[in-house]
Amino acid sequence: MMSKRSLMMAMIFSSLFGGIVAVTGYTLIVPKERIVQSTNGNANPVSLTNYVFDSSDFVVPEGLNFVFAAKNATPSVVHIRTTYANGMRANSPFNEFFKDYFGERYERRGGPARGAGSGVVISADGYIVTNNHVIEGADEIEVVLNDNRSYRAKVVGVDEDTDLAVLKVNEKNLVAVRYGDSDKINIGEWVLAIGNPYEFRSTVTAGIVSAKGRNINILNGDYRIESFIQTDAAVNPGNSGGALVNLNGELVGINTAIASPSGAFAGYSFAVPVSLVKKVVSDLIEYGTVQRALLGIQIGDVNAQVAEQFDLNVLRGVYVSGVMANKAADKAGMQQGDVIVAIDDKPVNNVAQLQEQIAIKRPGDEVEVKFIRDGKEKITIAKLRNEEGTLDVVELASDFRVEGATFVNVSDALKDKLDLDGGVQIKELGDGKWREVRMKEGFIITGIDNVKINNIRDLEDYFKRPRTDGILIEGVYPDGSKAHYGLGL
Repeated sequence: MMSKRSLMMAMIFSSLFGGIVAVTGYTLIVPKERIVQSTNGNANPVSLTNYVFDSSDFVVPEGLNFVFAAKNATPSVVHIRTTYANGMRANSPFNEFFKDYFGERYERRGGPARGAGSGVVISADGYIVTNNHVIEGADEIEVVLNDNRSYRAKVVGVDEDTDLAVLKVNEKNLVAVRYGDSDKINIGEWVLAIGNPYEFRSTVTAGIVSAKGRNINILNGDYRIESFIQTDAAVNPGNSGGALVNLNGELVGINTAIASPSGAFAGYSFAVPVSLVKKVVSDLIEYGTVQRALLGIQIGDVNAQVAEQFDLNVLRGVYVSGVMANKAADKAGMQQGDVIVAIDDKPVNNVAQLQEQIAIKRPGDEVEVKFIRDGKEKITIAKLRNEEGTLDVVELASDFRVEGATFVNVSDALKDKLDLDGGVQIKELGDGKWREVRMKEGFIITGIDNVKINNIRDLEDYFKRPRTDGILIEGVYPDGSKAHYGLGL
């Protein structure tokens, strides 16, 4: 039998051994990097922790690593800075948006107004795509590359109907983005938004595709196309014109707008799909204007109310409320009351999706139209036509006559000589108000009432607006001398 002394020694040894095991086990379980501090001896402890893992055993799940996409796409995204010598273009629907959220950084009294946005390099020889509202009316456009090289950019062409614009800088060997396929991108798929929000350069945010084919009624063009990719990637003022890319770093959209009660990001952003971007960019570079293909129909979304009203057996699609005579749909045998459900085997659930599928075509292209008539599915082939109802390529207007004067676009050689982004030149000057103010042939109009005039289309658009008083014209002569004229109309 153990003595009391031996029993006591055994208990002490057992307690010591247990304590050693407990302490040793604790130190093995809790990372050494965990530090616990107390303040004033009685406050709650402040815990500074980090997680340490063995990188050799760590594998990033496929589809969740954004590093590759960001690294590959970011060098192609540029910062765009704009200057407006006499204030912002008055008729832009985005003016209040920029004024509210750039404040004095954007518009300064007594000095030039300034703006900022983003763009994407689409070719190694200097072509860049951005939003029209980023550069609209700007007197100077500066492009700053990801590596901080800076260039003055010229406007190649703009399209108000898609809010896209193409710029050109005089440089070679730029890092061009790779195009993806916006038709194949899925709802729920990860995407990255890359741009310059609030002038924070090369900012990357992540989100998922929330919806496709969204129409948010933000554009004002006669043939506006809104079929946006909706995402929850954070986009703020300054992101406009920047890239929306997939996890391969391929361009799937151009970030354009946000839906928010405050003007700052609140959960939804919208991008022009790259399928439409490629078409518009190609047209602007090749023709200077977009080759708009049309079916020639009046349309509306199908919903439960429309289906009940017209006794339709479908709840999705595009209802044809009217067919224009001698246009593409009419010649293809379509009728009022038809419901379009697919174009070239691609489902069409609403007007936005139909517009996108037609907008990527050119006049003369044929499309397969699947539609429902009297409850039965039918298919027809329609040959798309331009705004005039012909199959011809639409050229950028070459001349324009008003009040006895004939105007033409400024030649590239003269633009280079005078360092102009654009303008219209007086080719012939007959009797009329232009001659009465002693304006001479050869004068180049670059702006009217602080509205920038880049080409004949800008001049035509300006004179379509109602006016009650005179206008102030600014420009330059071929010898470089600047002049201003007041013209009463």
